[in-house]
Amino acid sequence: MGTAVGGGKAVPRYVQIADEIVQQIRAGVLGAGDMVPSESELVDRYGVSGGTIRKAMVEVRASGLVETRHGKGSIVKARPPVRHRSSDRFRRTHRQEGRAAYLAESAQSGAEAKVSVLFIGPMEAPEEIAGRLGVEAGTQVLARRRLYFRNGTPVETASSYLPWDVVKDIPELFAENPGGGGIYARLEEHGHVFAEFVETLQARPASKAETSELALSPGAPVVHLVRDAVTEAGRVVEVCDTLMAADQFVFEYRIPARD
Repeated sequence: MGTAVGGGKAVPRYVQIADEIVQQIRAGVLGAGDMVPSESELVDRYGVSGGTIRKAMVEVRASGLVETRHGKGSIVKARPPVRHRSSDRFRRTHRQEGRAAYLAESAQSGAEAKVSVLFIGPMEAPEEIAGRLGVEAGTQVLARRRLYFRNGTPVETASSYLPWDVVKDIPELFAENPGGGGIYARLEEHGHVFAEFVETLQARPASKAETSELALSPGAPVVHLVRDAVTEAGRVVEVCDTLMAADQFVFEYRIPARD
């Protein structure tokens, strides 16, 4: 059979096979450096034609989880998780050294990091974002949307929203590269010194659009994190709405045991 029916919609067999291989990689059944079974092995395993397996492998390669080496076949890439350290990831010393949080984390995990800027410009604040910023819904804010890669694989999207009265006199915040230390360094240079960062996390399945953007399998888990950057004056000067591939991040929190 070339397709299977689920929920009234035919799913091509090669897509099912690709999803199964990707899930094996994400679950660690196929680990970093392991060879993906050969075409002939997969033909025997799934009872399909070589053409179906080749189409499935196109999908697997598109996930970014494997690399193909001439004469050797497909090998599972190493994907060490980035470790979030809430106790130090936003330390001022990182900014003073010219390192934004994501780049510092990636360097600590030995990964190659890249940031692609998708959008920078004014927009009307959505209701939830406006509430966090303490402005009316629909108020003009500056939005900065980025896609983060690690070792060539997309792992995170982040959209920052900043009050217009704060950013209008900071031209670096309208540039793709705001300079060493990122937007937080520029904000502090202009007097918005941070007191704390408040994060809310929720795990859920990825939507169809999110699976495409982050090269995930359908229904793969993601972590939705929203962060308020709060200054010493008590004002939220940035809300960052972030979506992360759940298998790519480990969250580590230090919680003081005191009154």
